[in-house]
Amino acid sequence: MRRRDFIKVIAGSAVAWPLTARAQQPSPLIGFLRPTRAEESGHLVAAVREGLRESGYDKVVIEARWGDGSEDQLPKFAHELVALPVAAIVAGSLPSARAAKAATSSIPIIFVTGADPQTEGLVSSIGRPGGNMTGVSFYDIPVTGKRLALLHELVPKAEVIAVLQDPNAAIFKTESREIEAAVRASGQKVIVVKAGTEKEINEAFSIIAKSGAGAVLVGGGPFFNGRRNQLVGLAALHAIPASYVFAGSVAAGGLVSYGASQTDAYYRAGVYVARILKGEKPGDLPVELPTKFDLAINLKTAKALGLAVPPQLIARADQVIQ
Repeated sequence: MRRRDFIKVIAGSAVAWPLTARAQQPSPLIGFLRPTRAEESGHLVAAVREGLRESGYDKVVIEARWGDGSEDQLPKFAHELVALPVAAIVAGSLPSARAAKAATSSIPIIFVTGADPQTEGLVSSIGRPGGNMTGVSFYDIPVTGKRLALLHELVPKAEVIAVLQDPNAAIFKTESREIEAAVRASGQKVIVVKAGTEKEINEAFSIIAKSGAGAVLVGGGPFFNGRRNQLVGLAALHAIPASYVFAGSVAAGGLVSYGASQTDAYYRAGVYVARILKGEKPGDLPVELPTKFDLAINLKTAKALGLAVPPQLIARADQVIQ
């Protein structure tokens, strides 16, 4: 072989090798940890995937672990994801974030939670989290006042509103303060009923029905999210108009929901995962607050309850179920 041809072969190989290496790089493996059931929250995994795809990662493997409505197995699942190992963990809920934090101090963790991540010890500060964690927090987003106002629009004759809370939820104290502030501002008469088990939810609705409350505002937390069908079914059984945090409850037959968009929050978590895969450190990425809020109304449920939904409220809704 002539020297000139040999140089051409070597040069061609030098160009081809990195291209081949890039083509053979494995798809990133991302962990997903959440205490709810897969059938209820699979769309959130899809939202993470969409955030990754739009950030340049269209071939990602997501390994999900679900608590099926319980937090008990989250520590075990977090250690399983770390052992794989995954390149990052998306932790959906405060208990998931705590479990992931206990399992690793090196793998990046991107949480989505309704709690204050600084007060709960997940991050050093909202603006500069430090360590291996960052994410999206619904903390201190005042939506309870808005939800009470929406119930008043839908059920103007309701003199008393019942509020159903899970006392075991990580957001219970924060939610209670928000409810108290909303009640002071609106002057609405409210009774608070607590339920932390499936049996207690049944008992709570009996109490609410006997109290004469004209509507019920269902609080947040993973347990209530996991008992969505039970809550919607009991509201229908007792013919009580009910407001929920997330639109999934309205799709299941609930009357109305208003809250920060979960889909958008998990999409943004996916964007953060992509930024970290590209080399940014989670501790340098500020915790984000929600910017998109969803209003959903089920007109079929309203009709069954004998409620006339104001046209202006329908016009404002992001989702209307006929």
